[in-house]
Amino acid sequence: MNTGTITGNSDLIAAIRDRFANVDTCPFQGERIFFENAGGALTLKSVVETSAFFAGIPDNQGRDNVAAHALVDKINAAKADMALLMNAKSGQFFMGESGTELLFRLIRTACVNAPKGAKLVGSSIEHPASRSAARRWAEIAGLDYVNVPHNDETGTVTAADYAALMTPDVAVATILHASPVTGMGMDVAAISKAIRAVAPDCVIIVDGIQHAAHGQIDLAAYDVDGYVISPYKMFSRHGYGMAWISDRLSAMPHDMLINAPATGWEFGTRDTGAYATLSDVVAYFDWLGGEVSDETDPRARIEAAGRAIHDYETHLTDSMIHGIGNLPGLKDMAHVQIIAGQDNPAREGLVSIVVKGMPSPEVVRLLNEQGIRTHTRKADHYSGNVLDPLGLSDCIRISLCHYNTEQEVAQLLAALKGLGDAG
Repeated sequence: MNTGTITGNSDLIAAIRDRFANVDTCPFQGERIFFENAGGALTLKSVVETSAFFAGIPDNQGRDNVAAHALVDKINAAKADMALLMNAKSGQFFMGESGTELLFRLIRTACVNAPKGAKLVGSSIEHPASRSAARRWAEIAGLDYVNVPHNDETGTVTAADYAALMTPDVAVATILHASPVTGMGMDVAAISKAIRAVAPDCVIIVDGIQHAAHGQIDLAAYDVDGYVISPYKMFSRHGYGMAWISDRLSAMPHDMLINAPATGWEFGTRDTGAYATLSDVVAYFDWLGGEVSDETDPRARIEAAGRAIHDYETHLTDSMIHGIGNLPGLKDMAHVQIIAGQDNPAREGLVSIVVKGMPSPEVVRLLNEQGIRTHTRKADHYSGNVLDPLGLSDCIRISLCHYNTEQEVAQLLAALKGLGDAG
């Protein structure tokens, strides 16, 4: 019987890593440890192969020939696979330019269809993709924007925080599923329930971009109207975003071609290969679920994979914070400050830190020289909403995924310990 876990299963970890391209080397740098997953996850080898295959096909969808019919079949299969992965019982999936562009489109549509004088509620923890769209289109549509402050110490916003500012005239709401700065996940189902308890007809749109790679998505449990991901952060590739919208949002007046189907949301001919790679991603989750469980139902295998991913990534971040082997953890390094607390149950595969007395870009550079890829987040238009209240000009984001290893964590800790020893 399967153990239900990735942790400690060296054969499974090796099999997982073997499915990803450039897992331990960079074609430009050579050997490296990849702790920059929040900026874009590693790509499945199957995605690379699928992309190359479809890049060579000249045919378009919607024509009456064998190739065109096959392309449509691939797109329909990918949409069905996404419905399985995200547990969507209704609504539709469609492709756009990027996750950010799709959030703007969904929020814009919700705002311009809302009654003038109504309210839009969102939170200060959100990525600027949703916050910028909400602020801009609330003003244009004559809505009052209501900001739900997040907790600076935990890096989260809760259902109770939303409930405290809810009124019946809230027509649109935005929710961030996980923060790319703090690494903390929000309880989307609970927040949605708190919103609908006061404003049952509110259009609720979720930014799932950071969360998608770290655990299963369950749209049937969320009771929302829109959910957006960026596939390059979920083991696919750059160049497009994917949105799910409810039947209600699908039917709202929106940007479209004159006399086009009323519920059509895509502009122009989309890339069949991009759609097809999503089937590769779903097949990967299905495979992993079969490795960590004895489930035979595809959705049950996907749920098992999500649980195993979350548990293993929690193990890795706990090892990073509390130490591994004879190496002290981040919490025991006097020169390191952990953002959003050392024991935060909302953490999803990401730890942001500050090294005291050293600018974060310098730390990132020194780590990179040792083959450890991390990233600087600055108090700019991307991350100032989180860093400014903490009095921080920047931080080092260490973001991992379930293909990372304890050995990689140990090398990171040794390098960060060395920075303190050198000081």
